[in-house]
Amino acid sequence: MARWLRMSWLVVAAVAAAPSIPAARARALGVTVDHVRNGGVIPPVYAFCVASRTGHTAPGPNRSPAIAWSHGPAETRSYAIVMVDTDAPTDFATADKEGAVIPAAMTRRDFYHWVLVDIPPGAGALADGADSAGPAAKPAGPTPHGVRGLNGYGGGRAGYDGPCPPWNDAIAHHYHIRVYALDVAHLALPHPFAGTDVMTAIRGHVLARGEIVGLYTQNPDVARTLRR
Repeated sequence: MARWLRMSWLVVAAVAAAPSIPAARARALGVTVDHVRNGGVIPPVYAFCVASRTGHTAPGPNRSPAIAWSHGPAETRSYAIVMVDTDAPTDFATADKEGAVIPAAMTRRDFYHWVLVDIPPGAGALADGADSAGPAAKPAGPTPHGVRGLNGYGGGRAGYDGPCPPWNDAIAHHYHIRVYALDVAHLALPHPFAGTDVMTAIRGHVLARGEIVGLYTQNPDVARTLRR
């Protein structure tokens, strides 16, 4: 398990930071995520990995959370959901290694956990488990609720795969769960596409956006500070 996690984290090293999106004209979109308050801790049921007394980490339930959003402007033709960890380390040499700590001061970059686009304009919610109900890999491509893109875990994994930060990271990771209202029904994307492709494709098409930011850690010392 630990070896697999180290290999998965190495995928992040090849992912460039997503380009910024001009948001001067984007309106606010209300977003709610069940059991995740803004700035609060993400429950383990939504995590890809959970803290364990044996080996520090274990597979998590990996359920996609129920998410709802307010209606976008009348011009909305589709929605997109992107969940990104903005605190992924840039150096994984010491990730998940006994006796080592990933320092808080390390430079961080983005890691995509959920990439779902072309969600119909009449939609306003996804149910608990709608895009992931367990640890099994999900293919990229069309689903009943949108088109899945590749997440950062590699191996062709797509759609939602929840938090799994290194258990020896000195900081809690911030997971931005974002919903975008777009003025196009279908994004012009390659198959398969990744989170960075989406962030480029939606430039100039964002009518409204909203997000919930949740925290997650597998480091028990950091977890104790979050409960205070």
